[in-house]
Amino acid sequence: MPSHAIPSPLLRARPPAPAAAAATGRRAPSRVVAALGGGGPAGRGMEQQQQQLAGDGSRSPVKEKPLVSTIGKSTNILWHNCPIGQSERQNLLGQKGCVIWITGLSGSGKSTLACALSRELHCSGHLTYVLDGDNLRHGLNRDLSFKAEDRAENIRRVGEVAKLFADAGIICIASLISPYRRDRDACRVLLPESRFIEVFMDLPLEICEARDPKGLYKLARSGKIKGFTGIDDPYESPVNSEIVIKMVDGECPSPKAMAQHVLCYLEENGYLQA
Repeated sequence: MPSHAIPSPLLRARPPAPAAAAATGRRAPSRVVAALGGGGPAGRGMEQQQQQLAGDGSRSPVKEKPLVSTIGKSTNILWHNCPIGQSERQNLLGQKGCVIWITGLSGSGKSTLACALSRELHCSGHLTYVLDGDNLRHGLNRDLSFKAEDRAENIRRVGEVAKLFADAGIICIASLISPYRRDRDACRVLLPESRFIEVFMDLPLEICEARDPKGLYKLARSGKIKGFTGIDDPYESPVNSEIVIKMVDGECPSPKAMAQHVLCYLEENGYLQA
């Protein structure tokens, strides 16, 4: 059978070896010269190439040492900025990131409102996430007790996590007793531009105790639980909450009515658009 020659365009010529290049009088490629230590006095080829890649040291800009910080017990840490910021994420989601902090006595309806509000916002096309106090103690805060110092740390952690959600452009709904005013105020300070919306479930203790959904008031009254908020530990009511949920004509508002109350505030203050 006749042999088929490979068309000339498909043939790839190998570069000439250094010896062949010298025989033809052509200068070998610079990478070969550098590898062989040519291009000047012996041993300076690689040095010259490195100087060319690095540039003239006298003309190269002086790099400033990164500014590191000490925050708390963390040392030598550096803040890294990302080109995609909160405004870009908010434009993507069509909403403003914020924290809706629901506070009140056990049994006041905090979790009920959080779930109802999350459902209403979800159905209207808004991204939310609920941080429930009991749920967080299953994981993030499982190492904390209900002593005053641990409660403060519990709220601090939740505040920092809520801040991250808001920075991501998400409407974060935090539902916690959070009994101490100073701890709630510390979380408010974390969020600039009024992104912290405090919702006070202002229901009387007797109503909350009558509900007693987890049977905790009964245990506290019998002395089986110590330091229970509202019984033998104080609850410091908010002073300037953005939203207050109260009984109307002696009746507790429905979950949907409470959620609509918060939704109206969000709409009126521009949180539901980027």
